[in-house]
Amino acid sequence: MHTTEHHWITTPITDDILRGALDLERTAHGLLPHRLPAWARAQCTDGQLAMVEAQPSGVRLAFRTRATAVELDTLPTKRVYAGAPPRPDGVYDLLIDGRLTAQSTVTGGNTLAIDLATGTAESHPGPAGTLRFTDLPDTVKDIEIWLPHNETTELIALRTDAPVEPVPDRGRRVWLHHGSSISHGSDAASPTAIWPALAASLGGVELINLGLGGSAMLDPFTARTMRDTPADLISIKIGINLVNGDLMRLRAFGPAVHGFLDTIREGHPTTPLLVVSSILCPIHEDTPGPASFDFQALGAGKLRFLATGDPAERAAGKLTLGVIRDELSRIVEQRATDDPHLHYLDGRDLYGEADAAELPLPDELHPDAATHRRIGERFATLAFAADGPFADHGA
Repeated sequence: MHTTEHHWITTPITDDILRGALDLERTAHGLLPHRLPAWARAQCTDGQLAMVEAQPSGVRLAFRTRATAVELDTLPTKRVYAGAPPRPDGVYDLLIDGRLTAQSTVTGGNTLAIDLATGTAESHPGPAGTLRFTDLPDTVKDIEIWLPHNETTELIALRTDAPVEPVPDRGRRVWLHHGSSISHGSDAASPTAIWPALAASLGGVELINLGLGGSAMLDPFTARTMRDTPADLISIKIGINLVNGDLMRLRAFGPAVHGFLDTIREGHPTTPLLVVSSILCPIHEDTPGPASFDFQALGAGKLRFLATGDPAERAAGKLTLGVIRDELSRIVEQRATDDPHLHYLDGRDLYGEADAAELPLPDELHPDAATHRRIGERFATLAFAADGPFADHGA
C-alpha cells in the first residue's frame, strides 16, 4: 500500500501523538478514535449519536520530526444520501509549526448509504487508502494531521522517513467545547476551518471538540464526560437540537440545564464556563420543532430543512430558539451570583440578522464555510479578549 522511495519508519498510533479523542477503539483494521468514552456510548442506543461521535471533529495526530515524507493508512466511512448530491471526500489538513501547509483526501473506504425518507441505512465495505504528504522541509518541525471532521476514520498505520516523537507540552490551555452539528463542523471546508478550530487557533488553546451533530441534547452522560475531562476552559452551546428534535418542553428544559451545569461543576468547580445560545436560525426563532427534511427540495437534488411546529404551541411550553435564549440567560444570571466563573453569550452575537442577510444558511439550518470563519473569528474576539470569559490572566 505504501511507496518504496523512502526508508519508512512505522510509528504506533498512541495517546501521546493523538489529540482531541477521548477513547481509542481497536478494530479489525486499526484504531477508531471516539469523542465519547465507551461507558457513555453504552448509555445511548441512538444511531445518530453513534455515527457523529465517531467522526473525528477536532481530532489530530501531533508529533515532532525531521521527516520529509509522511504516510497515513486509513479506512474512511463515507456517507451517501439517497436522492442528494454526492458528498465530497473528507479533507485532511496538514499543519507544520501551526500553519496550514497542505490538504489531501483518501479515496475508497466503506460506504454508509442513508435513505432520509425511510430513515434506513446500509453499510457497504470498501478498501483502505493512503494519505501521502511529501517534499516537506528537512528540518525539525511540529506536524499536525487533522482528520476529516465529518468522515469516520479508522487509523491503520503511520509512516515517516525520519523518527517521530511527541510534541513537548507548550503550556497551552485546553478548551473543552460541546455543541450541535454547527460546532461539529457542518459544512465547513476542512477540519481546521470548523469554527471551534478557528477560534482555538486564534485563542492559542488546545481544542477538545464535543460538537455532536444532532446530539446536543443535554444528555447526562455528556455532562459526566465533560466533568471527568481535564480542561482549563469549558463552553456549552445549547439550543438548536432541542428545538429541531422537539425533545422537551420548557418545564423540563430549565432543570435539565441546571443539572447539566451542576454535573460539570462537580469536576470543574472554578473553571471558566461559558454558556452559548444558538446562532440565529430564522426557521426556528419563533417556530417550534420538529425539523423535517424538505423532500420536495430533496427531489430536486437539494438538501433543505423545514420547521414543522406551530408557533401557537409556545404557550403550552414548546421550545423555540427565542424561548431557550431567554431561559438560558435567566439561568446563568441566577447562578452567576454564586458562580463568578459562569458566563453567558448570546449566539446572535456570533451570527445575527445582518449576517443572515449577507450569508444565509444554505439549507436553512447549517452555516457554510464563510460563515464558519465569521463565527470562529467573532467567538475568539468575544471569548479570548482581555475582558472576555476566557481571558488568559496568567499570560
